[in-house]
Amino acid sequence: MKTIKSWRSFGGTLSVHEHDSEACSCPMTFAVFTPPGEGPFPVLWYLSGLTCDWSNVMEKSGLQRMASELGLMVIAPDTSPRGPGVADDEAYDLGQGAGFYLDATQEPWAKHFRMESYITRELPKLVFGNFPGDESRQGVFGHSMGGHGALTLHLKNPKTYRSVSAFSPIVAPAQVPWGEKAFTAYLGDDRDAWNRHDAAALVQAKATEAHILIDQGTADQFLEEQLRPEIFEAACEASGQALTLRRQEGYDHSYYFIASFMEDHLRHHAQALKA
Repeated sequence: MKTIKSWRSFGGTLSVHEHDSEACSCPMTFAVFTPPGEGPFPVLWYLSGLTCDWSNVMEKSGLQRMASELGLMVIAPDTSPRGPGVADDEAYDLGQGAGFYLDATQEPWAKHFRMESYITRELPKLVFGNFPGDESRQGVFGHSMGGHGALTLHLKNPKTYRSVSAFSPIVAPAQVPWGEKAFTAYLGDDRDAWNRHDAAALVQAKATEAHILIDQGTADQFLEEQLRPEIFEAACEASGQALTLRRQEGYDHSYYFIASFMEDHLRHHAQALKA
């Protein structure tokens, strides 16, 4: 691992790092905000959306002030493998920048697109071996495609990710165009495999002890076709999953929306992880 950049911010440190990933078979980049103090700190994993990388949340959300105040370490991995030799597609919603936080089984994606293994297995070993994070206190949140990742990874690993929240998540990818396209490419035509990466299907099968927080803007341009939070809401009600779904009037899909409610999400995680 090598450090690419580092800045002081609100008494803490924002740093960007690169390492050779075994899971993704290419170099991967991630960012860490470490709050002031000795640690070990509760750790929040932030999963970004389509086309994004670590910089979107760290540069646009304003999370550092509140993360510093609450004593939360925030990790922002990339959204997919990247670089020469990594399979790609000319569309923004498939290939590089669009990993969907799963392990692909289909060619030409299977060699590099192993984001679930990278996020849940490889990167934590690197983080906890080099930063003062508390492995027993982890939460996960994200935006859009990253909201999909946050929900599914929590639902599959509730003892690892004790807290969870999302901004404008793709909650039922097996039923919307973004997910149908990505799942067909990465996983093939087996819809049982799709459902293992579908938050609505996962929560319908088994609820967790966490209280899920979701913020969704009512003016989001992707709301009706791609996001469809009502599907997840109904699945949570059927399974008894604790959910707070806030529909925020007039907000869209942008980081102006995320920045407006980032403090609420950080406090949500801090309350759960420090309990």
